[in-house]
Amino acid sequence: MSETASAASKKLHIKTYGCQMNVYDSERMADLLRPLGYAVSDQAEGADLVLLNTCHIREKAAEKVYSEIGRLKVMRQEKEARGEGRMTIAVAGCVAQAEGEEIMNRAPAVDLVVGPQAYHQLPELIARTTRAKGERLKADFAPEDKFDALSTERQVSGPTAFLTVQEGCDKFCTFCVVPYTRGAEWSRPVASILEEARSLASKGVREITLLGQNVNAYNGLEVDGQESTLPRLMQALSEIEGLDRIRYTTSHPNDMTDELIRAHAENPAVMPYLHLPVQSGSDKILRAMNRKHGRQAYIELIARLKAAVPNIALSGDFIVGFPGETDKDFEETMDLIRTVGYASAFSFKYSKRPGTPAAAMPGQVDEAVADARLQALQALINEQAQAFKASLVGQTIDVLFEKPGRYGQQAVGRSPWLHAVFAEDAAHLIGQIVPVKIVGVGNNSLIGELEKVHA
Repeated sequence: MSETASAASKKLHIKTYGCQMNVYDSERMADLLRPLGYAVSDQAEGADLVLLNTCHIREKAAEKVYSEIGRLKVMRQEKEARGEGRMTIAVAGCVAQAEGEEIMNRAPAVDLVVGPQAYHQLPELIARTTRAKGERLKADFAPEDKFDALSTERQVSGPTAFLTVQEGCDKFCTFCVVPYTRGAEWSRPVASILEEARSLASKGVREITLLGQNVNAYNGLEVDGQESTLPRLMQALSEIEGLDRIRYTTSHPNDMTDELIRAHAENPAVMPYLHLPVQSGSDKILRAMNRKHGRQAYIELIARLKAAVPNIALSGDFIVGFPGETDKDFEETMDLIRTVGYASAFSFKYSKRPGTPAAAMPGQVDEAVADARLQALQALINEQAQAFKASLVGQTIDVLFEKPGRYGQQAVGRSPWLHAVFAEDAAHLIGQIVPVKIVGVGNNSLIGELEKVHA
């Protein structure tokens, strides 16, 4: 068997936890390993290499990883018993960064632990691990090293793609581990981003989502050495032929500048959708979270956004049951939600993250109380989200069709506000942006009909 044929038989399975940035990182890890002959498999069973790309944001994140490692250990033993060679198990991402030493000590089945700023070294690390049959390695590098090493050429499978432009966070919210797992804020140079975006557009990508832990703090360098801003970057991206839609996430209210608000109003490529976490509507809780903004400042910012972009859809993050949260604090959060009006939101019960200041705060909220608050908040958000979708019924909107639907010639696309839109007889339009009349609403989607010219 030739080396090429042998290489092509290697199976890579990546299990991705958490945020969109981890999705992007997983795609780049697959790109890095493809020249070594690894083809991505949907199944862990029988894989030659399994990568767990972990997230440390949610409760019991590490325990879920250990549970998965135990399952993979059994699969590896079965693979070896069948005479099919050895499965290499690697843990990447934020849990790897935060708990690397513990993983290496607690889970001997793991061959490789690699943090989110080190995955560009995967080909070398995997080769060394394979040769050493279990050498256990950990690597840590600055983000600029990673992006300098990554090719801007990527394999894509549809008309939408993520593109990381910023990493890390300097805000140090008391509940958050990101500053400790992703490091300080760092922005990619403009030229590097544009090169990757041009490559994506040349492969049929029509919409990109710019990613960063604090993406609206972007200040990457221009070719002349001057600092750019997110609005200027988006303007340059919108001038790339074929690239029609731009989104970005996640943002901090304190970095939502007038220039960025104008970009939403004046740059037609910037979608009328904004994910802008607030976490709480109580000034007392916001101070305890070290959010560095108040309730009224957030509400006034939303008013300026709506004045500039009347059809904007707003999304947010909410944490209920933060230490010290009273019924009054929670009601202030509910009142803020009623005042703002959200098209969608992510909401969670507070959970302790080891090493964060909030983990040691007094006034930890009873689990049952937090559960009840979360259910009430989610019911209100769902009511608002359904109302927003219902307001679109009867309108004709532009939809970017992404992939086939479940039935016949059905296709699924994205509205400007990030809703999934289902339409019949649209499979031939995948990759195109076409007008669709909204005729119905699903639990998490819109139902559309093609304009006759496109049917």
